Order: sequence, then structure tokens, then C-alpha cells
Amino acid sequence: MPASPSTARAINDRLALRLLQREGPLTAGQLKQLTGLSRPTVADLVERLTASGLIEMVGESGAQRRGPNARLYGIVGDRAHLAALDVRLESVSVLVSDLVGRVLAEASVPIDADAGTGPAVEQAVALVERAVKEAGARATSPEAEGVQRREREPGPVREWGSLHTVGIGAPGLIDPATGELRNTTGLPAWHRSLVAALQERLPDARVVVENETNLAALAEMRDGAARDRDTFVLLWLDMGIGAAVVLDGALRRGASGGAGELGFLPVPGTRGLPSATDCEGGFHSLAGAAAVLELARECRVSGIEGAVDGATAAEGVRWAVATVADARAARFLDALADRLALGVASVVALLDPGCVVLGGEVGQAGGEELAVRVAERIARMSPLPAEVRPSVLGDTAVLRGALLTAQDGAQDELFG
Repeated sequence: MPASPSTARAINDRLALRLLQREGPLTAGQLKQLTGLSRPTVADLVERLTASGLIEMVGESGAQRRGPNARLYGIVGDRAHLAALDVRLESVSVLVSDLVGRVLAEASVPIDADAGTGPAVEQAVALVERAVKEAGARATSPEAEGVQRREREPGPVREWGSLHTVGIGAPGLIDPATGELRNTTGLPAWHRSLVAALQERLPDARVVVENETNLAALAEMRDGAARDRDTFVLLWLDMGIGAAVVLDGALRRGASGGAGELGFLPVPGTRGLPSATDCEGGFHSLAGAAAVLELARECRVSGIEGAVDGATAAEGVRWAVATVADARAARFLDALADRLALGVASVVALLDPGCVVLGGEVGQAGGEELAVRVAERIARMSPLPAEVRPSVLGDTAVLRGALLTAQDGAQDELFG
């Protein structure tokens, strides 16, 4: 059956908004070309979306043409604000943007977990509130504040500037049934308390929590190393080890939210087996930051010889990449690739993703040098083809993924 006029209008509006999300500001002519709709239909939807406060004229096209330049229309960015958080073991980073992702404020703060859960949570929440204020956003709706809606001409009376959605990236497992951060051994208690505190202090904002590795994968798929892939695995190489699985464009979390807990994978070369509460003895024991740093010491990587206690695994890898002609550097990278190949080969054999992205601080530091070495080993170990690529976004991937998640959720609701 043909769609009713109201349904057809809704479909056309959604199509136009999706194009403006993906392409940025467009003229009516460009919308006509991209949608395949008639000129009158496009003119009607532009008028309708402008009147509803969803789009506005943002400039004129610069094309050389006779007559006046065409008007450019874009999504109204200040209709709502978004916040994104990257929650680490000892720090929190936050950015606040408008609805189209323009960053308005950024900040980070180290968290002293030894001070106790309450002070740690207060540090993090205060950081978010300062960033929201700096961005010119409101933490609560105008009704909650007793503020009258303000009118902007031309256009209808609209509410502006409220914080709509907060996206949080954190280590640990997310319960797929409730969307809550689960109580995971080894993670600080203030992580779970932070989510509840933000929901209490920002009552009108929707708070969404996702595993940090999953968010990094979403960011790499949209803006990074996996832009041309809809099936891939991101291997997170940092203090902890994890993987994000994307199949046919969808993030796969598993039955309990634990898909990709690669640190618990039993592998040869460790001194035992992992347990239900400790990943020591699993892949983590070979590829976690502490193990990588110890390997660098064994290979006598000179970049950390003088400062063993203060050195990080990423610094050792970065030095080895920069001085790869040095025999010690090459030996270290080869040994590290041998270890990583054990985990990557298991992923390739089980999922056949066709592409594995090396993320986290160690993956970013290793870059192409490390990725090529791992790929060579996988080619010898597996009959299944698999590209190995370094992260493009590096340590910004989690924050970028949190922002994209918040943006998608907010736009879906507002544009619905």
C-alpha cells in the first residue's frame, strides 16, 4: 500500500536530516539531487524543517553561477548540547559539543582514588559541570530552572542549550539488559558511583555508558582506520587487554556484555591459566602494558634503560619504532609481534573479520611497523586473509566514540 501523505513527509524529512548529518550543510538543489525528490517536495520539506527548528540557513553556496547564490541549510547545532567522557583508572576527560558535534569545551583531571569514592566522584562530576558551563549549555531544562523559553527570529518559540545526552566510555563490562556498568574485579568503585552521580546531578540529561574499547571501535569505523570496513575487530592494547567486535556494521557485545574479553584467553607462553576473577595467565600476561614493558627491558631497549620505573610500555614501543634499524629495537618489535599474533590469530580463526585494528596506547605507538609484523605472522599462521592496521585516532578514540554515541542518540530522539 502507498504511504499516507503524513508518512511520506516523515520519511522525506528523515532522509533529508540524515543527509545533512552525513554531508554537512547542503543547498535545496543538492538535497533534490541526493534524495531524488522533486523540487516542490524539497522546498516543502525545507520549509517544514526550518519551521520546526531542526534546520536553518547557515550561509550561501560559493559556486560560480549567474544570479544569486543558493542558500545553504544545516542542522541547528545549538538546539541541544552533548557531553562525552573518557573514564580511566586514574583520570577523567570530558568534552562538550553542540548537536552537530562542534566541540565547545574540553577538560581533563587526574583522579585520586586513594582519597575515597566520594571525593573521586565529586572531582569528576565537578569537571563535567565546569565544562558544561564553559560551553554555554544548561545542565537542566528551562522548565526545571524556571527560565522562560527564548525566541529566535525567524522561527518558532524553541528551547535551546540544554544538555541532552552524556556518553561515557569506561573500562569494564556493560550489562546488556540494563545498560549499567557491572561491578568488575580490579576496577575502582568510583567508576560505578560516577554514573549514578551524573544521573542525579544532570537529571534532564540521558546518561549512556559503554565499554571504552567498543567506543574506540565505533570511532575508528566512522572516522578512523576502519572507515572502509563493516566487519573488523579492534584489539585494545593498554594497561588492560580487550577487543571490540563489529560484524556487518553492528557492535556485538555478547550474551553478558563480555564479547572481546581477550585478556582471559588462554595462550601458550604464560605461567599458568587465567581464572574467573583474574586474567593473569591469559593473553593479558603476554600483551598487557606491564608485560610489554618487561619485554622491552629483556630486549634492552635503550629508551627505558635510564628510567625503568617511570617508563611506560608505549614509550618503549615508540622508541623501538623510531630506531628500528637498531638490532635491539627490531628484536623487541619482533618479539612483541610474536606475542600479539597469538591473540590476533585466535580472533581471525573464530570470527574471520578480515581486518584487525591495533588500538590503545601500545597499538598507537607501534604504528605501521608493528602492524606489518603482526600481519606477516598471521599470514603464516592462518589460511584466512586478515589485514592488520594501526589505529588512526589513537588516544582520542574513546572520547570520539562517546561523542558519536551521544550525538546519534540525541539526533534520533530530536529528529523522530
